[in-house]
Amino acid sequence: MQNHDLQGMSPDEFKLSKSGFDPNMPGHTSPHSNEMILRQEPRTARKEGSGISLPYDTRLEMGLMLDEHLCALNVALHQYTKHHWLTEGAESFGSLHHILDEHIDVTQDHIDKVGERVARLGVVPTAHPVTQHEISYIKHENEGRYTMRDYLRNDLEHEIKIQGMLRKTIKRAHDLNDFGTVEVLEEVLLKREDLGYHIWSLLEDDTLVRGMTHLLDNNGDIASNRHLNDKLN
Repeated sequence: MQNHDLQGMSPDEFKLSKSGFDPNMPGHTSPHSNEMILRQEPRTARKEGSGISLPYDTRLEMGLMLDEHLCALNVALHQYTKHHWLTEGAESFGSLHHILDEHIDVTQDHIDKVGERVARLGVVPTAHPVTQHEISYIKHENEGRYTMRDYLRNDLEHEIKIQGMLRKTIKRAHDLNDFGTVEVLEEVLLKREDLGYHIWSLLEDDTLVRGMTHLLDNNGDIASNRHLNDKLN
């Protein structure tokens, strides 16, 4: 197993030391791996280059940071997909269902853009879903059904975290003259800010559906709080 501790970045920010095979990492060992021809270990950079005129150390560092963004975007995608499936309520079942569908499409596009950049830098992107969650700097919420506001709050927290980590990588890429990565991530960041703004706006206090019944009669406006009339009359 190769192990690289790269200078200039705290391991608390990005998992730059996780490079090469790790027997404790899901997806790094399997019975059929002995039957396959290994060309490169996971989360390592090609020594001979990849057609991009950046030094090996730069390609490795940027590739590892981008791979962590790739993992985080996959976690965000899984969580958005769950929330898309479980939308309910007057404001959610229609409009929010479609909004989350857009967030899923955007996130899939970003996964492809970031994954392509990782590969172009000569680094092997992480693809195993369990390993992605292990490496990701955001973690999926607990299993189960929760309120739509809980879902959106969790998604917003993820978007804010992703934005902050993207800015750190953009700054580091500038320092290393990796302007290709800068261009890719600036486009991704701008759109993630859009997604965060969408969710923030949805979570604002003012709402037409809850307003009158919730504030005036105080009887509650959640179906599970009421007796459901199973009579036809």
